[in-house]
Amino acid sequence: MLLVLNRLPRPELQVTIHDEEGSPLGRPDLYYSAQRLGLEYDGDTHRASLVEDNRRQNRLLMAGVTLLRFTASDVMRRPDTVLAQVRDMLAGR
Repeated sequence: MLLVLNRLPRPELQVTIHDEEGSPLGRPDLYYSAQRLGLEYDGDTHRASLVEDNRRQNRLLMAGVTLLRFTASDVMRRPDTVLAQVRDMLAGR
């Protein structure tokens, strides 16, 4: 909601990204396909899945997907920083 309410394009939700052979690499929480930009929201359960999250992140990075990770604290306490980072990445900076 933060992104859309601040006039950023609406990202796709939970898009599965595949490798060249069609095998799934991962599914970012939010995804801008034209920019190959994935956004991850690390909630309270993130620590329990850290190992697999790291492996998935590496697979996506190796496939050319840029990832930005944000926590609840980032979104609630530093929304301007979150918005600036997403805007910069969408603009190709």
